[in-house]
Amino acid sequence: MSRIRILAENVANKIAAGEVIERPASVVKELVENALDAGARSIRIEAESGGKRMIRVTDDGSGMNHDDALLAFERHATSKLQTADDLLSIATLGFRGEALPSIAAVSRLVLETRTADQERGTRVEFAGGKLVSVKPAGVPAGTSISVAEVFYCMPARRKFLKSETTELGHIASLVTHYALAHPEVRVLLKTPAQVILDCAPVEKHSDRVYQVFGRQALDELVEIPMGEGSVRSATREPELESEEEAATLRVSGFASRPEVQRTNRNGIYIFVNRRLVRDRLLLHAIGEAYRHVTPPGSFPVVLLFLDLPYREVDVNVHPAKIEVRFRHPQFVHDFTRDTLRHALSTARPIAGFPAARAAAATGNTQDPRRGYAASEAGAFPAPPGAEIPTSLGSSAAAPGRFELASAPEGSFAQRLGFGSDGVINLPIGSQAVAPPFSEAPSTEAGSLPSPEAIADLKPLGQVNASFIVAVNGEGLWIIDQHVAHERVLFEQHLRARREGELGGQRLLVPILVELNPRQLATFEQISEELRANGFEAGLMGPRSIAIHATPAGISGGDAEKLLFEILDEVARENQAISIDSLQAKIAASTACHAAIKVNTPLDTTKMEWLLGELAKTEYPMSCPHGRPVVLRYSVREIERAFKRI
Repeated sequence: MSRIRILAENVANKIAAGEVIERPASVVKELVENALDAGARSIRIEAESGGKRMIRVTDDGSGMNHDDALLAFERHATSKLQTADDLLSIATLGFRGEALPSIAAVSRLVLETRTADQERGTRVEFAGGKLVSVKPAGVPAGTSISVAEVFYCMPARRKFLKSETTELGHIASLVTHYALAHPEVRVLLKTPAQVILDCAPVEKHSDRVYQVFGRQALDELVEIPMGEGSVRSATREPELESEEEAATLRVSGFASRPEVQRTNRNGIYIFVNRRLVRDRLLLHAIGEAYRHVTPPGSFPVVLLFLDLPYREVDVNVHPAKIEVRFRHPQFVHDFTRDTLRHALSTARPIAGFPAARAAAATGNTQDPRRGYAASEAGAFPAPPGAEIPTSLGSSAAAPGRFELASAPEGSFAQRLGFGSDGVINLPIGSQAVAPPFSEAPSTEAGSLPSPEAIADLKPLGQVNASFIVAVNGEGLWIIDQHVAHERVLFEQHLRARREGELGGQRLLVPILVELNPRQLATFEQISEELRANGFEAGLMGPRSIAIHATPAGISGGDAEKLLFEILDEVARENQAISIDSLQAKIAASTACHAAIKVNTPLDTTKMEWLLGELAKTEYPMSCPHGRPVVLRYSVREIERAFKRI
């Protein structure tokens, strides 16, 4: 008897369901994608008991006739592909033909559908993968699919589902993703007890961001203008002989200001041809764009849209279609990184005082135009190490000093409605509805600090000989003198290195340094670049090197520490490092050691010089290691704090 057997159809369907259907949110994903592919302009999602009891997705798309309604439940039956060549240029969200048979195999499913040119529609019912009934039905044009008791016939899988609140959170997070990617579509998500999300159609992505997250969140984002790049001009591949073959990549979206930081990547949304993906290449590009802008270990909030010809991206690499492969990955990575960097350098956002923002946010919680998660309180968190001013002097304060103390505030995860596991926290029992969008988001005049205003600052003095206090027409400013000088030196060093090699300052007596094997291997790898940055050193034995010269501004006492820092930082990359990244790492470490230290008194002339040089930098908002350089307390925020407005 043969040991190899062909699996029964119901077993094969359940195996496929295990790959495609992980939880109720997976059902919603497949049904919403089918609705979008059908041209729906309105999608209604209903869920009971976190989707475990019932999910219903109703759309006004093209619908199906009687024969198509039955064929849709055959494995690998789809209207979206015809030949193998179509796999090279997939233009739809779904295409495998596995969704409906997989869902029907593990649930009780009812499909009601009708095309616009039919008088009557079709009702199809399945239970555990078996056809129960097919009959005519009087239904509106479009499609409605009800899925009840997910995994009822697979008790072992059902036991792995989480609580109703957690499963509903995954559904809400997923629906939010698609609402952001398709602003032209009305999206409604509700339970029997509440409306969770209700977004009317809008024209721009910024309007949809406002609907979903509210004005405060939108004000904390920098818009990424549409950038276009051609693979032909970037790669100069000989096979690209015509304009049609020269693929064009378009990148746009929104990125958080540097002071808005999270401890994980759950605030990063990436859409490729409006398909939500989790792509390591693009996550790395985003990380590189924020390198030297935010601290290591922190992550931004990014809403990124990439549009490119369908032939340039392969979406057929994962059963759940959450991963993609690019035909020209290096070009996509570099162009995305550079577009995001350019947006940040153009906007040059400056941090405000979180306490003032919290007060402003509290005053705006009743904004009737607020969208999803409107009931969530709290503002964006302070960057690590930033202090919040609560008073300008008190009875307990030392004479001539400002007393700075932290103030309570809501977490950024709460502000955007996300939980620690990356799903959206739902205010169960309350409604959070985005009404029809009728007014553009407004920004309070003067609420966002202008980097150009740094050049007009008049220094008043120092706090603890470490922080410069200055004023101008926009308000009160506090500048961290060490990181401000660090930013100035970093950009000067990097600019000079990219124009040519830098000279070093020779030491009277060489410094002998012993390296461990990993440091030695790294030194041999980057020794030429170290020399080009003014760091002259050579081998003096099996594991020893002699430092003969250091970069300008680095004392002999700091030379050994600086070298170890550079070697260890490069070694931590655990991969081949690009020349740009290597130059930036060396420049950042050198600038940190050469910059003005804390507890260093400065006279007015030096403070004015430092502020003038800072105003000339591309990124005056943060040091190369991501710490904030400048905080501003605007005149309006001061007036609000004193209850004058």
